[in-house]
Amino acid sequence: MILYPAIDLKDGACVRLLRGDMDQATVYGTDPAAQARAFEAAGAHWLHVVDLNGAISGRSVNGDAVAAILEAVTIPVQLGGGIRDLDTIEHWMSAGVVRVVLGTAAVKTPELVHEACRRFAGRIAVGIDARNGISAVEGWTESTGVPARELAQDFTDVAAIIYTDIERDGALTGVNVEATAALARAIRVPVIASGGVASVEDLVRLKAHQKAGIDGVICGRALYDGRLGLAAALSALEN
Repeated sequence: MILYPAIDLKDGACVRLLRGDMDQATVYGTDPAAQARAFEAAGAHWLHVVDLNGAISGRSVNGDAVAAILEAVTIPVQLGGGIRDLDTIEHWMSAGVVRVVLGTAAVKTPELVHEACRRFAGRIAVGIDARNGISAVEGWTESTGVPARELAQDFTDVAAIIYTDIERDGALTGVNVEATAALARAIRVPVIASGGVASVEDLVRLKAHQKAGIDGVICGRALYDGRLGLAAALSALEN
């Protein structure tokens, strides 16, 4: 199972939000490239990068920070936030992003996701962010009324589904293993868990459902706060 350390970008800095609230951002550093290098040096095999401002505005805002991260590391990077058209997808693919994550586009322009999958096979993921099982878009500010499972079943051609429990994200309350595993069992696409990871025990609980289709987990605040060491996290998932 793959661990994805998260680098969330707001106004050029590395931050973590509480339950997706842009007004509740904790800044953990002002040099995203240095943070990316630190994660790679500590043994990370992937990075998960999100342009938070971009997710709200619908366009790339922290592009310079993303470019600096891509220049700083050799490990693969998956990128989401504000990517809403093929030109932007192609731009980031050409810049070195290995996997692009589409969230709002999956709800509002699903045909874009399918076309992107045709052009960039194996390099497109769909991010499904949910409150009480209902998906939300536009940087988590708008509820769609569509159940997360129903939305996920529309995308059988993507490389992965990233499932985030918004109410747990950044709250260190424990990952929603049950909902994530249920989603993984309902689809054939690998699922990456996100939101609420607070300890090695959370990772062990997720790994127990690996055969159900949980392929990875994104971790942010617990790594930054030191509650979870990257080496211990990697060991729990790889052994």
